[in-house]
Amino acid sequence: QMLMLSILDNGSEVIIPEPFYPNYNTFIKSAGGTIRPLTTSPEGGYRYAFREKLEALINENTRAIMFTNPGNPTGVVLTHEELRTIADVAKEHNLFVIGDEVYREFVYGGEQLATIGQFEDINENAVIIDSVSKRFSACGARIGTIITRNKELQQNLMKFCQARLSVATLDQIASAALYSVDSDYFDAVRKEYKLRRDTCYNKLLEIPGVVVKEPQGAFYMMAALPVDNADTFQKWLLTDFDDNGDTVMFAPGEGFYATPGKGLNEIRIAYVLKQKDLERAMDLLALGIKKYNETHCK
Repeated sequence: QMLMLSILDNGSEVIIPEPFYPNYNTFIKSAGGTIRPLTTSPEGGYRYAFREKLEALINENTRAIMFTNPGNPTGVVLTHEELRTIADVAKEHNLFVIGDEVYREFVYGGEQLATIGQFEDINENAVIIDSVSKRFSACGARIGTIITRNKELQQNLMKFCQARLSVATLDQIASAALYSVDSDYFDAVRKEYKLRRDTCYNKLLEIPGVVVKEPQGAFYMMAALPVDNADTFQKWLLTDFDDNGDTVMFAPGEGFYATPGKGLNEIRIAYVLKQKDLERAMDLLALGIKKYNETHCK
């Protein structure tokens, strides 16, 4: 939120690929700005780093391009070439380019995450956001960082930092200590999340009519379901469906979009449960879809 207050004026626009982290909307609106959504699709793997699509959204009010890498809610990990495209567009149009990299440790292809901060020719444009809450599963510690070489932006950020109450001292001490953990910690965490991702992804592939792309990072995935409305389906699962007393809950996809009518049949899955629980959840989802369509598609 401090970053948005530091770079936006009333009427400013921020280009963000959708689906996106819903709180971006709150942060940007509170600073007087609006989101200019770059719509993606399940069929296209939710990829968005295309020059022509980015430039089509730029106008005199555009202030920044912002994205999560790895993605929440899609799990998309940008390639070096895709980041270069975004960097070039931002530089040519004098825009900030903001990479929210709070899931940077969770990439499952074995490669190192490419970051918007690696391009020295956009030092004045690039901003990186990071956080201890996702990296160390310390969600109660609301501590993060904003990284930029832009001196003017640094000064503006410091004004807001000095005007706000600080984070609790104990949280600061504990968070600093977390950075001393051995790299083996992340190796084990990545291995576990990859297992959970594979479990959900492979189970979803078995469900007729589901469209899903394998996420490369974070611990989320989006999927399009063969239902008319995922929110209505979710309510039905909670009120009218169970299997031996069990049901399943997910995040309906519409809330991750700014464009009205988008994401109606999509869901976000957070694969943060144990493998056996995820297996059961995907089985319940498959059974729920079957029974829902038997009773609602006549």
